[in-house]
Amino acid sequence: MSNRISSQNRNSSYFLISVSNRENLDLCLKYALAGFPSGESGAWTFCEIEEGDFVSFLYGARVHNLYEVIQKEAIRGAEHLPPWRPLTFTETKATYFFPFRLRLRPLRRLVEPIARSEFFYVAENLLLRGGYRKTHFQADQTTLQSVSEMGDLATEPPETLSLPEYVTFKPRFTQNRALVKLPEVCRYRETILQSAIRRHLSLGENLKTLLSALDIKVSASNFEVLGEKALSQGHIDLLLKQRIPIGFSTKIPIEVKTKKGGVKDALQLQHYMDEMRDECPAGLLVAADFAKQSDIASRDQIRLVRYRVKTNLKLSRTFEEIYEALELEPL
Repeated sequence: MSNRISSQNRNSSYFLISVSNRENLDLCLKYALAGFPSGESGAWTFCEIEEGDFVSFLYGARVHNLYEVIQKEAIRGAEHLPPWRPLTFTETKATYFFPFRLRLRPLRRLVEPIARSEFFYVAENLLLRGGYRKTHFQADQTTLQSVSEMGDLATEPPETLSLPEYVTFKPRFTQNRALVKLPEVCRYRETILQSAIRRHLSLGENLKTLLSALDIKVSASNFEVLGEKALSQGHIDLLLKQRIPIGFSTKIPIEVKTKKGGVKDALQLQHYMDEMRDECPAGLLVAADFAKQSDIASRDQIRLVRYRVKTNLKLSRTFEEIYEALELEPL
């Protein structure tokens, strides 16, 4: 089950981008620009959000404005470029700059508290996580529809940020620690695999094929694929959820393992499914292989999916190369 389907069939996603301080927020709003730090989380976020997606800024428990992502750039030598100053974290003493950038088109002006019921999907994530501690949160389509009616249309263009001539790069990922050189080459981690799977399943035909092969009798066109979701039992890696719930909201949790999946992982997935109760018809365990496959498959409604990334991850690969090399095999 490969990726050879046009990305034009992909449904746009909506993200709330966490901002570290008021000064940085003001710069983001002034220039309609988002920036992510030079560590691995910044590279992951840069790969996760695509051109054509929608974003708002999250700061001080308030949601600011709505934008469309129109361009992505990773800039070499960004520690010397405006608008944001390098940021040093108190706990780790590590200093980060902002090479990973999104150029945005303003759509709506708004400042709304995250406590509004329309932001429940993200607010629940924040509450169960005990705070932000993430560069971004994916919201569902219901949230995007609500935000699209808040505030006023953005009519004033953002200010233009003047930059000297610069060179861009594509972040790469590797399993070989000797090749790691932040921010341009990062470790290949489970979050990168999760993002590749999310993008793969965001193409409607891919999701339809997978659900059909697993004998999960739901309409794929009615579902969206969301990133990490916090529950009282832990954090779901990916979540399939009805795009527009009416009367009930069917959910299918997905647990992702870069290596072997085992009975312990199936038990964790079962906890997620139990918390969702009757609205969860199945759960997916995705792994490179499975230990004691028969024991896992015997659990009610758990489906197994083997993944392969058909490229050498001991070398450095771009996210696009990893995504294109991904294959999912329903078992």
